Order: sequence, then structure tokens, then C-alpha cells
Amino acid sequence: MKGQLIRFTPKQILSNPLIFCAVGFGSGLLPKVPGTWGSVVALILYCLLPLKSLSPWWYIAFIAASFLAGCLFCEAAAKAIGVPDHGSIVWDEFVGLWLTFFLLPIGWFWLAAGFMLFRCFDIFKPFPIGIIDQKIANGFGIMLDDLIAGLYALITLQILNRCVHWLF
Repeated sequence: MKGQLIRFTPKQILSNPLIFCAVGFGSGLLPKVPGTWGSVVALILYCLLPLKSLSPWWYIAFIAASFLAGCLFCEAAAKAIGVPDHGSIVWDEFVGLWLTFFLLPIGWFWLAAGFMLFRCFDIFKPFPIGIIDQKIANGFGIMLDDLIAGLYALITLQILNRCVHWLF
């Protein structure tokens, strides 16, 4: 049931701002690979919003606030849908990808690499992401596994960046 999409009417989505945010402003309702679509919208927002200009402390505060809000959004959507971690709930992808982009070097290569790394960690769920995904319910559990996937992608990107600077 996690992969099946629940069809919300536009009125239902727009009438509940928590669900609207949880489904990634509608991106999680697209018929195929909703997590990837949610990540695409998160990438677009990252490029459009002044997130790159935030100091590291403000960026961390932004991630923390987005995570806490996401716990509320995702919990409300899961209850409304009746499925603990429905595929259409993609706010967790937003926060995970934004964490991936923390201290990101400038350039399209790094955005693409971060996007692909985050999606890989989110899809394949290496330890302990898979366990968290299966064992921790509610909005916190929905958010936590993607936060860790974002952390893994962030660490991998930073190592890759150091290797590139070391080699060249």
C-alpha cells in the first residue's frame, strides 16, 4: 500500500495546509516515483530560495525547523490517509535533500551529485535507515530515515569534494 497513491481532490489538499505541505505541494501525488518528484521540487526550491546565502548556523536552524514542521505535516497526512508512511508523503524528501546540500560547493555538478546520492541512500536504505523506516512510526519516523539518508549523502559529497580538491 506504500506505493499506491491516494487520490486527493484539489479541494482536500488546499483545505488542509498540513497535508498540502506533507505531499510536497502536490508533487507527491504524481503517479510514478513520488519520492523522486518530491526531491525534484525540493531541488527547485533550493535553487529559487536564498538558502545558499544563509550562514551555516542559519542553514542548520532552517533544517531543524523544517524537520520539526515535517514531523507535524507527515503525522497529520499519515492519519488523514490512514497509512503510516504513504508514498505520497514527500516532505521528508525535501528536508533530506536540503540537508544533503549543506555546505554544498557551487555548481551544477554538485547539485546533481547531491540529488543522485540522496535518492540512492533514500531508495536503498543502508543501515540504519531501513530499520528506522520499518520500526519507527509516526511523523518523527517518516522524517528521521530521510534525514539520515541526507546526512549520508552530505558526508559522501564532502568526502568527494575533498578528494577532487586533493587530486586537482
